[in-house]
Amino acid sequence: MVSFSSDVDILKYEPVLFGELHLSGQVSAAGTGGTLSGTTFTASGADFVGAQVSAGGVIYMHTGDGTLDGAYEIVSLDSATQLSVSVIRSDSADAAIAPPSATGISYRISTFLPQAGEIGFRLTEHFGIKPGNPASIYEAGDVLDTDVLRRVSVFGVISNVYAMLASKAEDENFWKKSFHYQKLFERAKERCRLNIDVGSDQVSDVTRVGAFVRLVRD
Repeated sequence: MVSFSSDVDILKYEPVLFGELHLSGQVSAAGTGGTLSGTTFTASGADFVGAQVSAGGVIYMHTGDGTLDGAYEIVSLDSATQLSVSVIRSDSADAAIAPPSATGISYRISTFLPQAGEIGFRLTEHFGIKPGNPASIYEAGDVLDTDVLRRVSVFGVISNVYAMLASKAEDENFWKKSFHYQKLFERAKERCRLNIDVGSDQVSDVTRVGAFVRLVRD
């Protein structure tokens, strides 16, 4: 599966999708009795390794007294029962920011990686590279800077998720959200310019432009 965005990228735009609007069928881990001290979250009895929790994921945490109530970045998987978490950061290279310390935490880790994988496939199909175009000699790994596709992927994922929510709840506002992000997705895709390295020398050999996919040899 090729994915150009993470759950944290989605969190920066639509935190509510990890709260009340999370997809119940895409919860990888959940429980109660968690403890948060600094950036260390511990949940006795959890199996975060088995649940395939990883950096770039999102954990929603809340306590009965309201001390803690929100979604936070998963910075790292430290053990089967322990994670490093952070208030959302502008750059993943920045130091982790500790949420409020608390005990008796109820937590949930949900994901949109299946949707990100679908959008990733559509993008590789659009740009004519593998896996979307199996006949291509180019792969996603040959793209020198996939960061240009991150925002495109985020818009596509959010549009799809709101469409799913709208189909279940028949909520007009969900449809509006979906259409809004779909427009952002199409515009961002058109502005993309992918530099592809054919010879593994970290030098662009081929350029593909989103507005009209074509080859430009340097």
